[in-house]
Amino acid sequence: MIIEENTDKVQVSIEQGVMHILLNRPEAKNALSLAMYKKLADSVAAANDNPEVRAVLISGAGGSFTSGNDLADFMSHKGDIDPEINPTPKFMRALLFCDKPVVAAVQGPAVGIGTTLLLHCDLVYAGESAYFKLPFASLGVCPEFASSAILPRMMGHPKAAELFYFGASASPEEAEKLGIVNKVFSDEALLDEAKARCLQLSEQPASALRATKQLLKHDIREEAQKIMDREQVHFRQGLQSPEFTEAVTAFSEKRAPNFKQFS
Repeated sequence: MIIEENTDKVQVSIEQGVMHILLNRPEAKNALSLAMYKKLADSVAAANDNPEVRAVLISGAGGSFTSGNDLADFMSHKGDIDPEINPTPKFMRALLFCDKPVVAAVQGPAVGIGTTLLLHCDLVYAGESAYFKLPFASLGVCPEFASSAILPRMMGHPKAAELFYFGASASPEEAEKLGIVNKVFSDEALLDEAKARCLQLSEQPASALRATKQLLKHDIREEAQKIMDREQVHFRQGLQSPEFTEAVTAFSEKRAPNFKQFS
């Protein structure tokens, strides 16, 4: 299957040792298509291999981080992409094994993978408009990016279950208390504050940062890959389910889904 390139939806720049990855699809609240995942995977891998890049910053254009997966795009593929070439897990692996410090600046929605990818960043800063939502069960699919294991360890099973089961939004202040966010800023100050921290990182000894991150991530990386592989099996099954079809159809028709028709 061919995945069409759409590089302008993910813009990449390098300045003063910082690679800035900008999600640039504001008309769709930066919903992630498969083409965008491919560019993200390639960009994070390139950052890891480029000695001139000393830190990575991920942000979104138009007052949004990302509203999650592009449901229409995923609906059209229905999980039938060869897992060996699927850019979504490739992006996940690239971020998981990136040895450069990764900083996220979050405004507006951080939905689904918009929240789970933050679990694999090193520093997360949020604007006052940010909100964090994990609506996987509501869409007929399961959690991904090893979040099914990481979140319960971070905040305990009851709170993680509440976020996953009900898909309720968490405020930036709540996300900070739960350990997802380092600090909350005004929306106006957010990007400048995140960039300033990236520049601070770029001045640090690269080898020491790399060794520190490898030590911090050592225990979770191998386990996370196994968890992600297990999650992907269930996630692909979910994409094929009638519940997912109903969730996407209801979303497009602006109505409440009816899951009681399915056992």
